[in-house]
Amino acid sequence: MSLWSSADAIAATGGTCAAPWEADGVSIDTRSLQAGDLFVALEAARDGHDFVQAALDSGAAAALVSRIPEGVASDAPLLIVPDVLRGLEDLGRAARARTKARVLGVTGSVGKTSTKEMLRDILIKQGRTHASVASYNNHWGVPLTLARMPQATDFAVIEIGMNHPGEIAPLARMANPDVVLITTVAAAHLEAFNSLEGIAAEKASIIEGLKSNGTAVLNADIETAAVLQNRAAKAGVKQVLFGQMARDFELKQIQIIRDSTVIQAQINGAPVLFKLGVAGRHFAMNALGALAAAEALGADLTHAALDIAAWLPVTGRGQRDVISLDPARENLTFELIDDAYNANPASLAAALEVLSLSEPHNDVGRVGKGRRIAYLGDMKELGPDEVAIHAGFAQNIHLQHLDVVHCVGPLMQNLWHALPEHQRGRWVETAPEMLKGLGHDVDAGDVVLVKASLSTGLGQVVDAIRKLGHPSAHNKIEDE
Repeated sequence: MSLWSSADAIAATGGTCAAPWEADGVSIDTRSLQAGDLFVALEAARDGHDFVQAALDSGAAAALVSRIPEGVASDAPLLIVPDVLRGLEDLGRAARARTKARVLGVTGSVGKTSTKEMLRDILIKQGRTHASVASYNNHWGVPLTLARMPQATDFAVIEIGMNHPGEIAPLARMANPDVVLITTVAAAHLEAFNSLEGIAAEKASIIEGLKSNGTAVLNADIETAAVLQNRAAKAGVKQVLFGQMARDFELKQIQIIRDSTVIQAQINGAPVLFKLGVAGRHFAMNALGALAAAEALGADLTHAALDIAAWLPVTGRGQRDVISLDPARENLTFELIDDAYNANPASLAAALEVLSLSEPHNDVGRVGKGRRIAYLGDMKELGPDEVAIHAGFAQNIHLQHLDVVHCVGPLMQNLWHALPEHQRGRWVETAPEMLKGLGHDVDAGDVVLVKASLSTGLGQVVDAIRKLGHPSAHNKIEDE
């Protein structure tokens, strides 16, 4: 059965089409388009109409357009609508309406993508599961995810993000979830909001899309917990709370053991012990929220608690690798923690804790002493206090346990100046400048963290550090 027939797409969008077609997928990028996809000609940095013929030549079943592009035959399989983004949204709403799937909407200042991936790994063992790709959580990512959802889906996990006020509620109404999960509220995107309470209010607006008999899974430990709970109470929906202050999914103890995390919890009054194959207090909280959301969706909690142990963070979000400097000598390795996709004060603090608890190895490299080394790039969109926030991390308790801190970007220069001399590594303005000298920075036995906002470009530093050696035979840390 195809994902979309021309008849169903016309009914959903009110568009017109000169020739019938059937599509097995939906794509917005000719570089990743698969034969049989419906190509959506969005107008963003580039006008998608310029690529319609290329998409058809690559095997696209049809294209969603607002006009017949120059050079494309008038009888080509085109679904013509007044506005392409609105057409994609119509497909997303229609896909949501025709499925009986239990749908979860997840948002939060930190951890929404990792938590979404945890839920994908949990739910896929218990039913046909559909989830957002990468961080497709914005005004086109949410309708695209919905439009790609097969009708026979059992569980769907839709990530919903924002940069400015008023963005979450319309996307939440489009997804119309049975359950919503708010991972946390933290100082991110402060440039667009007046306060942390303003961010919390925007995150809480995901509840506006919740079904009337739905459930809101909320973090009970955060400073703005009352904002979230009051919004849920006003909407009259069921609340499930998680965290140390929670009554439902109560976090009792977190134990970080090298590269894994053991979590003790009290869930609905019963003791539960489960494990993550990755180190991190923030991952433990995300996991507890994921289990609460999975149960609210109707998943088996016991199986979920067992299956979450297999989850691993994806590239740029805490992935941990062992890099071998000499394949002939097993002990000449160092560890790399790739957390270069996103950064704000809460996630940076969490990453520093993970690094501080890591165990370097001595007497294996030219330096002799294994070190904890951090490459930190600017955190963006923090508003008028951004300078003080960056400099203030010199006092972070976990940073005190690091040996060397290298800094990238004009904002991180404030941290660099605030560091004591013995911790101060190199400061450069741009990521490419940091590439020079990496071979002297890192040695066997070290544990290396790279953490920054994506736009800082520290992914280049991650790639260059990986190229200092070779993937180890034990590339992923065993318990991760």
